[in-house]
Amino acid sequence: MTVKVDFKRVNDGYRAKHGEFRILRLPVMQYLMIDGQGDPNIAPAYAQALETIYPVAYKLKFASKNDGRDYVVPPLEGLWWAEDMASFTTRRDKNKWSWTLMLMVPNWRNAQDVENAIQVAQSKRNLPCADQLRFDSLDEGQSVQTLHLGAYDDEGPLLEQMHENFIPGRGLQPTGKHHEIYLGDPRKVVSSKLRTILRQPVISL
Repeated sequence: MTVKVDFKRVNDGYRAKHGEFRILRLPVMQYLMIDGQGDPNIAPAYAQALETIYPVAYKLKFASKNDGRDYVVPPLEGLWWAEDMASFTTRRDKNKWSWTLMLMVPNWRNAQDVENAIQVAQSKRNLPCADQLRFDSLDEGQSVQTLHLGAYDDEGPLLEQMHENFIPGRGLQPTGKHHEIYLGDPRKVVSSKLRTILRQPVISL
């Protein structure tokens, strides 16, 4: 019987505790990625990215299962950035946000597997931004992360604590983009019970 791998259980990057900032070192990971800009609640590009990335991720997973290596599709992830970090921490000006939606791809799947998955998914349904989907790697290295419980709009104070207190207090400096990992599905879970890993790559001063 094929063993189904659940990366949330075996990958240290998917572990975080509420009320605890943790420093960890992450390996290079590979992802399906789609870039966009604007408020994720209303920007058509965000919805179109979701409508594209998930069908491809599941076709990739089913192909892997047919090859004898099954896995649970990992949680949705996002890189977020803006010219001014206050757009995230205090003002929450979502119209100024840029983002990259991501789904992790196991290291035993390659670029050709991804291309095949895109073609199969496109044959079944319209993928609104298939031309923007890419397969790429991410090397974050040393990072700080914690777990936020609650609505996405309530992340600001915790992010401010991470960036203004914990990171400089440990002799570290942010580098790279703010990273979020969504452990709960907002369509099925009330906002007060959502679990989101907040991550920031850092370097030593």
